[in-house]
Amino acid sequence: MSTDLTQALEKHFGFSSFRDGQRRVIKSILSDRPTLAVFPTGGGKSLCYQLPAVLLEGLTVVVSPLIALMKDQVDALVSHGVAAARLDSSLSLEQVQTVQADMLNGRLKLLYVAPERLANENFRNHLERVDISLLAVDEAHCISEWGHNFRPDYLKLSHFARELKVSRILALTATATPPVAEDIRKNFGISEQDHVQLSFHRPNLELHVTPCLEEEKRPILLERLRTDLEAPTIIYVTRQETAEGLAAYLKREGLSARPYHAGLRDETRSACQEAFMSGDAPIITATIAFGMGIDKADIRRIIHYNLPKSLENYTQETGRAGRDGEPARCELLACRDDLLVLENFIYGDTPSPEAVTRVLEQILMRGANFDLSRYDLAVSNDIRPLVINTLLTYLELEGYIIASSPFYSSYRVRLLRDMDQINLGLEPSQRKFVTRVLSTGKQGRTWITIEPAVAAEEMQCDRDQIVRGLSSLETHGDIALKPTGIRHSYRRLRSPEKMQDLTSRVQQLFLKREEQDLHRLEQVLSYAEEDRCLNQHLLNHFGEGQPDPCGHCGACLGSSGGKVPGATSPEITLEHAEIIQGLLDERHGPLRTARQLARFLCGLNSPATSRTWVVLPTTGRRSRLTTHDAFALLQDHPFNNVLAYCTSLIIP
Repeated sequence: MSTDLTQALEKHFGFSSFRDGQRRVIKSILSDRPTLAVFPTGGGKSLCYQLPAVLLEGLTVVVSPLIALMKDQVDALVSHGVAAARLDSSLSLEQVQTVQADMLNGRLKLLYVAPERLANENFRNHLERVDISLLAVDEAHCISEWGHNFRPDYLKLSHFARELKVSRILALTATATPPVAEDIRKNFGISEQDHVQLSFHRPNLELHVTPCLEEEKRPILLERLRTDLEAPTIIYVTRQETAEGLAAYLKREGLSARPYHAGLRDETRSACQEAFMSGDAPIITATIAFGMGIDKADIRRIIHYNLPKSLENYTQETGRAGRDGEPARCELLACRDDLLVLENFIYGDTPSPEAVTRVLEQILMRGANFDLSRYDLAVSNDIRPLVINTLLTYLELEGYIIASSPFYSSYRVRLLRDMDQINLGLEPSQRKFVTRVLSTGKQGRTWITIEPAVAAEEMQCDRDQIVRGLSSLETHGDIALKPTGIRHSYRRLRSPEKMQDLTSRVQQLFLKREEQDLHRLEQVLSYAEEDRCLNQHLLNHFGEGQPDPCGHCGACLGSSGGKVPGATSPEITLEHAEIIQGLLDERHGPLRTARQLARFLCGLNSPATSRTWVVLPTTGRRSRLTTHDAFALLQDHPFNNVLAYCTSLIIP
C-alpha cells in the first residue's frame, strides 16, 4: 500500500514523497473511515482528499467557503489532468448546467461547492443520482458551535452526509481547539484514532508582542518596516478605513504600501493582490479579507496593527509567514483600545428579542410553500443578513422548514445587437417568443428589467421557459444578462406549539454566540499579556502540550509583553446628549429601538440605516442616514454603556 500510494502521488501530482500526516489521513480515507485532519496553515490538507479522489471510483465533493481557493485548486487539478470543476455564485446559468451535466454523466472526479449549495434541494436531488465516494469538508471548524468562524450552512453538512449515505468523510481545518475537534468528530462520527493532528509549532516564526498606546503604533510600525523596506509584509487591521489611512501614511513616509479590504472594487483588489505576489508592492495593509488562498511562500513579516478577533484567527494569519521555512517575524501591537471596536461588532450583531419575534412570525406565517428575500427580511427588521441566515438554519435544523431551490426575481437585459440581427438566428416561433418576453419588461436608458414570474403570467407559460430563453440569448452573444433579487424557496414542515418558547430558544442561541465571541477576545488579551513563552501559550490553546520554552519568541528572548495599555473610557457629555436628543426628535424609523440607536451612535452599520435616505437638518440635502452628524458619535464608548444610556431615553 505504501509503495502504491507513493507511486500514485508521483504519477498524478508529481511529488516524490508525502508531507507529515498526509499518508496516515489518506490511508484512513481509503479504508472507508471518516477522518479529521487538523493541519496548520500551509500543511498540505488539500492533497489528503485530492489523491483519494483520483484513486476511488465515483465523485469526491469538496465543500469550501472560499471561491478564490476553489478556482485556484480546480485550475491546478485540471493542469494535472484531473477532471475537476466548481459550482459557485460567479458562474453563469449555462456554466452551472454544464458542470451539473458532467457530474451526472460521471465525467468529474472532484466537484468543489460552497456549503450554501448543499442547502439547495434541487442540487441535493442531483447528488442522490451520483455515486459519491468522498465528502471533504474544508474549514470544518465552521461546523462547531465553539468555532471562531461560525457559518450557519455548515451546521447542516452532517445531516446532508447522512441523507446522501456518504460513509467516507474527511473534515479538514487549521484551527481546531480540543472542544472544536470534539464537536467535529461528534457531528461526523469520527473516532479519536482517526483524528490526525500535526503540531502548530512553527520554529521559523519569531513571535513578538509589543504593548503600546494607539498614538505609539505608527512610529513603532515605521521603525519595524524600515529595517527591511523590500521584505514582503502583511499588516492586519480591523477596519477598512484603518487599512486606507495606514497605507496613505506609509506612502507619505516613502514606503511602497497598498490597502486591501472588501470595500474595494474587484479589479482594485485583484491588482493589489497581484502587485503583492509579484513583489511590486511589498507591504499590504489589510483586513482579514486578505490572505485566504494566498500562496506566497516568502512572506517575511506579519504585523497585527490591531488585536485579532481570536487566537484561532491570529494563528491562521501568522501562519501565512515563512512558508518557505526561512525565518519570519510576527508581531502584535497590543493596545486595549482595540477591544472596543471588536466588542462593539459582537454586541451589534445580536438581535433584540422583538426583532427575533417579528422575523419568526414573518417566516412561519407565510403558508406551506413560500419564498423570501433574505436581504429584504434583513432590511425590514434591521438585522444583518448573516444573522437572518443563521435564524433560518436553526429553523431548518429544528424541522420547521426545509429549503428548496433559490431563484432570481428579476433580470436586467441589455441588447448587444439590434433586433433585426438577433432575429436572423431565430426560428419564427422563437422571434415571437423573444419579442413578447422583452415587451413585458420595464425599459430603462440602457437596460430592460424583466420579472420572469410576471412575464410567465402574461404569456401563459412556465417561468423556467422565460429564464431558459434569456440564457440562450446570452449564450449566443445577443444580450448581456444580469440576474438580481435572489429569493430563497422553503416548505413549512410544522408550526411551533408556542411561538414565545421558540423565540426564547432562538434568542438564547444568539446570546450564547455573543458570550463565546467575547470570551475569545479575553483569550487574545491573555496571550498579549503573557510574560512566558508565547509559543507554549498558543500550543496549550490548541491542546498541544510543549514542556519546554521555544527559545525564539519575544518572551524567551527577554522582551516580555506585560500589561496591555489603553485609554480611559470617555463619558457621555451634555453636548453628546443634546445631539442625541436632536436625532431622536427627527424620528427616524430605523432608530426607534434602544439597540438600533446604540448601534448607530457606535458607528455600526445596519441594513436599515445603510438603506435609508433622509434630509439632513445641517445641510438640507437628501443623503443616507449614515452620513448624519450623529453617526458614530459615541464610537469611542463601550457598546453596553451606550445601550444602557439609549434604553433610558427610549420608553418602550
